[in-house]
Amino acid sequence: MQIMATGRKIYGLIFDVDGVIADTEPVNAKVTIRVLKDMFDLSGVRPEDFDAGIGKGAEKYVQAGADAHGLKLTDQQVKDAANLREKYLIETIQSEPLPAFHGVLELINGALQRPDFRLAIATSASLELSRAILESAKVPYGKMVYVTGSEIKSKKPDPELFLVAVSRMAIHPVHCVVIEDAPSGVQAAKAAGAKCIAVTNSMNAGNLRQADLICDSLEKINLETIQKLID
Repeated sequence: MQIMATGRKIYGLIFDVDGVIADTEPVNAKVTIRVLKDMFDLSGVRPEDFDAGIGKGAEKYVQAGADAHGLKLTDQQVKDAANLREKYLIETIQSEPLPAFHGVLELINGALQRPDFRLAIATSASLELSRAILESAKVPYGKMVYVTGSEIKSKKPDPELFLVAVSRMAIHPVHCVVIEDAPSGVQAAKAAGAKCIAVTNSMNAGNLRQADLICDSLEKINLETIQKLID
């Protein structure tokens, strides 16, 4: 596993997508509320009902909303609801583009210009959905390692997603920083052996306290911040 190049340490920077790249949580909730109504005639679902599923993949997200209202769903019903949710999400994002959060593109583009940085996207979302978000936010993901939930077996807080990203970046986890917005993502990053910066786009700081650094905007994070966390 390569950690040096021409005598220079290589740093890894890994981005989650939902809630980190763009403000997807409001549309996630809106669309899933619609799915639960359309498929199961469930009314009264609120955005906060999905909190237990944030960052854990589409099926856990749907399940959280159902659980909050005592709705018992079979595994197949959850899967079908997650598939409809993805269809609605892609349609919504394509018709109502989501811009990147402030600071995201500056951090990515700055790192891409540095020979001592390697970048990755690592998301529990599917290839189709994450691509729609990344293209909407104008993220140059074609220049980055790109791992999606379509390629892995275990969702966060399991570290598999980040371990695959680190492997494809060909560096050691201890030389990587993961940027996350959800407790399960922070747990996964730490379990992978990486440092973690948590941004409070979806959760308050108290829920993200396992992270190595917590901020309220990536505008406050620069490449020197990343290097100091690793060094």
